[in-house]
Amino acid sequence: MLPPKQGEEAMISSFSETDRDAKEEEKEDQSTLSLKNFLWHGGSVYDAWFSCASNQVAQVLLTLPYSFSQLGMLSGIIFQVFYGIVGSWTAYLISILYIEYRSRKEKENVSFKNHVIQWFEVLDGLLGPYWKAAGLAFNCTFLLFGSVIQLIACASNIYYVNDKLDKRTWTYIFGACCATTVFIPSFHNYRIWSFLGLGMTTYTAWYMTIAALVQGQDENVTHTGPKKFVLYFTGATNILYTFGGHAVTVEIMHAMWKPQKFKYIYLFATLYVFTLTLPSASAVYWAFGDQLLNHSNAFSVLPKNGWRDAAVILMLIHQFITFGFACTPLYFVWEKVIGMHDTKSICLRALARLPVVIPIWFLAIIFPFFGPINSAVGALLVSFTVYIIPSLAHMLTYKSASARQNAAEKLPSFIPNWTTMYVVNTFVVVWVLVVGFGFGGWASMTNFIKQVDTFGLFAKCYQCPPKAPAPVAHH
Repeated sequence: MLPPKQGEEAMISSFSETDRDAKEEEKEDQSTLSLKNFLWHGGSVYDAWFSCASNQVAQVLLTLPYSFSQLGMLSGIIFQVFYGIVGSWTAYLISILYIEYRSRKEKENVSFKNHVIQWFEVLDGLLGPYWKAAGLAFNCTFLLFGSVIQLIACASNIYYVNDKLDKRTWTYIFGACCATTVFIPSFHNYRIWSFLGLGMTTYTAWYMTIAALVQGQDENVTHTGPKKFVLYFTGATNILYTFGGHAVTVEIMHAMWKPQKFKYIYLFATLYVFTLTLPSASAVYWAFGDQLLNHSNAFSVLPKNGWRDAAVILMLIHQFITFGFACTPLYFVWEKVIGMHDTKSICLRALARLPVVIPIWFLAIIFPFFGPINSAVGALLVSFTVYIIPSLAHMLTYKSASARQNAAEKLPSFIPNWTTMYVVNTFVVVWVLVVGFGFGGWASMTNFIKQVDTFGLFAKCYQCPPKAPAPVAHH
């Protein structure tokens, strides 16, 4: 073990080398500045912020009014703020663990030039193979179902613009479209997509808010939530899922030129997301009330016009982007399994990635109801992947006095000592385990099973209004 001062010097030296590499890369990029580089190669703090914010508020924006109808207005707002803060905290912990892992490896002269570090590798390096297995299982399953949700949501949204085809047929079509994400090499290459994605979601959120306020409250509107425990905890778990979008945090950090700067980016992204989710969910719930209990997609209750159709189209494009966000870490894992991760050819890597898309496509056709899936994934997967595992991993990584003394990153200014850090992490673990996984798991699985019993698997058109029969011609 290095003495504290030497350890610190080694760490500074290691990261100064990383900074030098980053600056060299930056200079290379600047020397070959072109439109392609401007749109394609991003690794700045701003790129990471756009990636985090864009990844948080995709299709879930349209399900939050449904959650408010289950929770009631007050609980809906409180849970959003609470889980937004807790989610930002655990994203901060993940970033600290990434820096710790990377600094230790760079002291051993390990190069990551052609290798993308992932969360399960951080857990393996810091805590061993059992933690690697847990991280890999939870993360991959979460990202798999996250991708499934985006496909279902694409079909659900386009149906509100064009109902000539049923939702299952639209799922086939969008599955083929989303498969093209195999050609995007890494999060370095999401610069323009992240920027556009957040712009599209911003438009949709404010369209929902203004449309609901202009429409006004429906006649005889009622706001009875919360009225059932099952619905209450299903709604709460959907919000847990909303602010649990950092299964890709490590990959976003690794794409940065200076990953040490990531620490508070997720918090700033969440603060922006609040300006989208709180007004839109509150306004739509105020206008439509209990009607939303049977409409998990807010588009289904908003008036059909050009503004809504524009929001649908923009959300479709954003869902394509979010599908790529969720799938890219899965692509990396698969590439590492088959030994293709360091291949330079984009076409060869794209071909190798295709087997990842096929099971996602199939699952989206089997389970076409994304509202209940959001809650089930939130309770059973996000609770561990995003909240419990990072908190436990941080406590175990720094359990010894020497680890705390030689930590690559010191405690944040608002945490006075390590005891406080442990108290906060323990609270997160206990709360999410009991409320998120326990009550949330029971409620969301009860709701999920009810949906399967009601609509069956492979439903052709989930929650589609009955079509009026064609007029009979009289001769």
